[in-house]
Amino acid sequence: MTVTNTGVAEVANLIIGSGTAFSYLGIGTGTTASGATDTALETETQREAATTSRVTTDVTNDTSQFVYTFSFSGSEAVTEAGVLNAASVGTLLARQVFSAINVVSGDSLQVTYKVDLD
Repeated sequence: MTVTNTGVAEVANLIIGSGTAFSYLGIGTGTTASGATDTALETETQREAATTSRVTTDVTNDTSQFVYTFSFSGSEAVTEAGVLNAASVGTLLARQVFSAINVVSGDSLQVTYKVDLD
């Protein structure tokens, strides 16, 4: 997982009571390695409002968790996921690229994305 430069800046805004909270998960088919200068998913195919919570990884409530179950009406090789703060465009907090998860029409894929702040 790569936390982006724009994501860090937005978190700094949130700390001082400004900015827009991160609550969306996006998935896509991009395969370029994630980097700090990313501002969007490479090839986004879906974005939805996630269920958000804090969970414990190392220290109580040190991790933000985003969960959503995506549904598919066609075939796709999902290879990237990211956390954003708007239903469209917005700021990308973090992006991860991974080996293809092949889905077909009628499939669902639950994505759980954790951002550990410790």
